[in-house]
Amino acid sequence: MMAARSPAADWRDALPPLRGRLTSDAPLAPYTWFRVGGPADLLFRPADEADLIAFLTALPPEVPVTVIGAGSNLLVRDGGIPGAVIRLGPGFAAITRTESGFEVGAGALDLTVSRHAEAESLGGLEFLSGIPGTIGGAVRMNAGAFGREIKDVIGSVRVLDRAGQVHRLEAAALGLSYRRSSLPEDMIVLSAALAASPDRPEAVALRMDQIRIAREEAQPQRSRTGGSTFANPPGESAWKLIDGAGCRGLTRGGARVSEKHCNFLINLGEATAAEIEDLGEEVRRRVFETSGIDLHWEIRRIGVRA
Repeated sequence: MMAARSPAADWRDALPPLRGRLTSDAPLAPYTWFRVGGPADLLFRPADEADLIAFLTALPPEVPVTVIGAGSNLLVRDGGIPGAVIRLGPGFAAITRTESGFEVGAGALDLTVSRHAEAESLGGLEFLSGIPGTIGGAVRMNAGAFGREIKDVIGSVRVLDRAGQVHRLEAAALGLSYRRSSLPEDMIVLSAALAASPDRPEAVALRMDQIRIAREEAQPQRSRTGGSTFANPPGESAWKLIDGAGCRGLTRGGARVSEKHCNFLINLGEATAAEIEDLGEEVRRRVFETSGIDLHWEIRRIGVRA
């Protein structure tokens, strides 16, 4: 089932010439780590900021806009996504040295940023090597790993509003808390100022290597998964609650709770987005039944159920 066309069905045909890539009825599964989900009415991969601004200013205001990054923490539902989906690519991945660290484009991979810091003899960003995804997504959800999170290193962020206006917001205005921010949904993260401090490259490399080893030992690295499924409740570990509810290895169609780390859901190969989401909801139900704790999704679920 394809996504329902958004209002004014001819809006796609009325867009001006753009330098980026426009694809109608674009399959989105290839852009997510789960490899599931329906199409977008329109997928736009802008060439750069000017191209993105031109697109937004020409887009009818009633057409919804959704931004995706690396697709690592994302579940696109089987009915697809109405409206315009924007995927920020190489034109948004610049990493520029500043006095206090780096100005990093929203499309830059978290791992790439940590490696860049190592090459520049700067420490404090090693934790990013343990977060699959891009800086834009990391800012929006205040991503974290191994004891640190974005709010510990961010100074400010550049964002683009629906009217095509660029704003610089200081960290205090972002409302960063555990796995969330207060950024309005219609604001697109363009870049972020991240702080780093001088350090020996070998010391930075050692910490990154320790993070890599810890992830390989504890997480299903080579599976079709979306990373950590549920946020840790205060004072609790989500995986322990899931394990305690007897959900390790639980399946629903082609989806399974990882036996290696049960806060990960896995597409065994032929799962639908509905099977993955329904499995997650069954896990939530069983955890609440056994512990009284309501798990909250960390994975971003978007689109229409088929």
